[in-house]
Amino acid sequence: MTSSSTFFCGIGGSGMLPLACIVRARGGDVAGSDRALDAGRLGAKFEFLKAQGIALHPQDGSGLAPGMTLVTSAAVEATIPDVARAKELGLPHLTRPQLLAELLNDAKTSIAVGGTSGKSTVTGMIGWILHCAGRKPTVMNGAVMKNFVSPETPFASALVGDPDLFVSEVDESDGSIALYRPSVAVLNNVSLDHKEMDELRALFGGFLAAAGTAVVNMDDAESAAIAPAGVIGFGFDSVAAVQGSDLYLAADGSTFAVTVGDQRAEVRLPLPGRHNALNALAAIAATRALGVPLGAAADALSSFQGLKRRLETVGNAKGVTVIDDFAHNPDKIAATLATLTARDGRLLVMFQPHGYGPLAKMGDELAATFAEGLRDGDVLVLSDPVYQGGTVDRSRGSEWLVEAVRTQGGTAEHLPERPAIAARLLKLARPGDTIAILGARDDTLSEFAAELVGNLGLRD
Repeated sequence: MTSSSTFFCGIGGSGMLPLACIVRARGGDVAGSDRALDAGRLGAKFEFLKAQGIALHPQDGSGLAPGMTLVTSAAVEATIPDVARAKELGLPHLTRPQLLAELLNDAKTSIAVGGTSGKSTVTGMIGWILHCAGRKPTVMNGAVMKNFVSPETPFASALVGDPDLFVSEVDESDGSIALYRPSVAVLNNVSLDHKEMDELRALFGGFLAAAGTAVVNMDDAESAAIAPAGVIGFGFDSVAAVQGSDLYLAADGSTFAVTVGDQRAEVRLPLPGRHNALNALAAIAATRALGVPLGAAADALSSFQGLKRRLETVGNAKGVTVIDDFAHNPDKIAATLATLTARDGRLLVMFQPHGYGPLAKMGDELAATFAEGLRDGDVLVLSDPVYQGGTVDRSRGSEWLVEAVRTQGGTAEHLPERPAIAARLLKLARPGDTIAILGARDDTLSEFAAELVGNLGLRD
């Protein structure tokens, strides 16, 4: 970096907060701003940042000073006062991925986790395996890792350890995945999300080619098709170097065997869903590439607690379970629905699209996923999409998605505001049901889920 003083504009974001904490823990002078702070939202998160010694300012340019480097998230527009003020002062300006790439590429050993889905979970699993093995990794995650949560670190999306052992999820949505040169590149899957498939294939192919070692999900046809020579493959259904077998899925987790050469280990994973078992294979393969014994990796996963907002059980009241989940693209939603519909009882889903742009790009695929993934008797309620201002085309909204779901044979309803959604879910819910709150880019969804649990408990 060009200076020891860094200003994070959008510091409360899921990718910005852990990065700011890592820079601060390494002795950097860190400050930041966030529009959620200005709006009086998410107070606990900003109190945590203050406790780390990070100064917070309004997002009006007043926090910028000579000698700083400005770091902005993808959600920050070039027209906001912080960016304009930094330009006036002639300050260096990095995007979040550019700063992350500096830290990861400077480490002697690094693992970068890419793919459409499962990045945060695999990153957390790798971090936990390395931690249990005594390797003291630095981990940059986009979600809170429950194993590292404490009263002092309630927002543990970062783990600060050896700067020369760096583990991070990396994003393809803005093309920045091309910046990374990891020792080990992990590719979970390739499916429609932020970009068209041809562009995704090129980006992920380049990501694997830039790494010292590639670890690839061979059960995913798109990933297997771009796997380079010498890849460490993992999978259950395909022939792979890290071979999973004997998979048994239960409501609260899974068990399976892993074979590597002449070695075999049993895994008891306390996270439900086949997709999480595949995530575990990815983490085992990645840490094997760094020399962690197979048995040690399997043992560590038995105590992996998962991540916040990843099929997280928020609570149970009057026989109704409330789940909070980050699912927002077709692949993630399909995995979540497959896991939750395998349980007894109805599924009541509230889905908040994570923007109008995603509905324009993959609305038909989202509609098909819900129509195919929900059973007769399940309920889907759509709120309005996330909208944080700007000039995005809002012609395709949740009303459109409701009709698209119905056209493809499913049922759905649109309730724009949360009070009406809460009232609807509370009226419908009966003992044995599961309520699932799905969506991304909005931390207040977790607060909504917690309020539902409380209100369920107050019902007669």
